[in-house]
Order: sequence, then C-alpha cells, then structure tokens
Amino acid sequence: MSSKWMVSCLCVITAIALTSCKVGNKNSRSATESTNGSASQSESAEAGVEKVKPAPGKGNVQGKVFYNSKPVENIEVRLCETFNQYFGGCGGKIYTARTDKDGEYVITSAEPKVYEGLLARVFDTDSSIFATTGIAGISSNKYEIVADKTLFVTPTHLFKGDLKLLNPKAGAKVSAQNLELRWDPYPDAAYYKFSIYAEDVSVTSPYINERIEGTSFAIDKPLEKGIYRWQVNAYNSEDRKLAESSSDIKFTIN
Repeated sequence: MSSKWMVSCLCVITAIALTSCKVGNKNSRSATESTNGSASQSESAEAGVEKVKPAPGKGNVQGKVFYNSKPVENIEVRLCETFNQYFGGCGGKIYTARTDKDGEYVITSAEPKVYEGLLARVFDTDSSIFATTGIAGISSNKYEIVADKTLFVTPTHLFKGDLKLLNPKAGAKVSAQNLELRWDPYPDAAYYKFSIYAEDVSVTSPYINERIEGTSFAIDKPLEKGIYRWQVNAYNSEDRKLAESSSDIKFTIN
C-alpha cells in the first residue's frame, strides 16, 4: 500500500473485531461501537484444506471474504509487514491476492515472520477492512507466518460506507423539539442502528446504538444545546453489518 494511504476506522469492541478503514490523504479518525448491538463482526478462523501448498521455506495465508453473508469474488487482500491504522497504513513488504468465485483467497510465498495487518479492500473503493484486537480494538491483529505451513484466518465480512443521511444535514441548526432523524433505505437491510454523539464530552447522549427497523426516528429524549455528530449503520437479517453512513455529519441544537 502506498504511503498516501491513511486510515480512518470504526472499531468493533470484541476480542477480535473488524474495522473499516477509509484510506486517503486525511487525518485518521476512529470511533467505537458496542458489538454491533447483536453480533460480532468476527468469527472463528476456519481450518480447512490447503488450496496451494506453500513453497519450501515460505508460508501461505488462506481465508474467505463475504458481503451480506455471501462470498464475494475479485476482492483484493493484502498482507502487510507493517501496519498502523492511524498513520501510514500498510507498509514494508506487502503480499497480495484476490478472492475467487467462492470468496476464497490464498496469499502465497510469504516470508516466515509476524505481520502487522491483513486488509481486504471494500470492492473498488479506497476503503479496506482489517481485524483488530483488544477491548476497544486499539491494535490491529497480527499474523505469524510459519515456514511450510498455511495460516487459516478468520473470514472477513465487508461493509460499505455509502448509507445516506437525509435529516438533519451536515451543518444544520435545528430544535430538539419535533426533530426527526431520516436516512435512505439500504438494500437488504433488516434493521438499523443510529448513534448521536455530543461534541461536549461532558454531555451524555441518550442515543447510542439505538436499534430501528425503519428509516426514521422522532427524537423523544431531551438533547442539550450544542453540537452533535450522528451516524447510522445498516444490518441484514443475520446481524451482519452492510453499511455505515459518514462519521462526520454534525448538526447544532439551538
């Protein structure tokens, strides 16, 4: 990955979580979400049959990529010697592969060592998904490659960043009275979760990961005057995250 790739991410609080990273010439930003509300974005690694035998003295990485609970083809996956989710992105020696029609990929002939990141590109966008570890997903998951062996890794479930928020729009000044949040319906979404975050850290928001079956919500709890940021995530019927809205939509309560 080139040095221009910088990371902005959403960390899921699990032992191993999946994080979406927006890569571009922007400062990184991150936010945490409580385990999707119903299901973790991660699952156990699947041991299986080697699709490709490792070259002598080298190691392979084998895994699967899904979107909307279905395998996806032609997704680029990168194994990164060095990786920083906040600054610099994927670096050092980088090995790449693409998924087949069954969503499977094999990264071959990697030098035996510990690698700091494994990234799956979100279709043809500049965003990628990577696994994190720790209580709040602070650190990216590491991968130890052993000579003459294949490392089977946890399946990756992609989610997009194109869910559109309709009201309030960025920069809007509104009253908390009769305020209705609205967003576009997302294909195959069974439900949504929205959060409102106060810019003033001393203010506790009454809406964090609020589950909604529809595409609107009438605010029925008091919001203090000030600046707020809001975000919506879409999930399918199997509790897999499909998409998220932009994380920088702010509005002001008068």
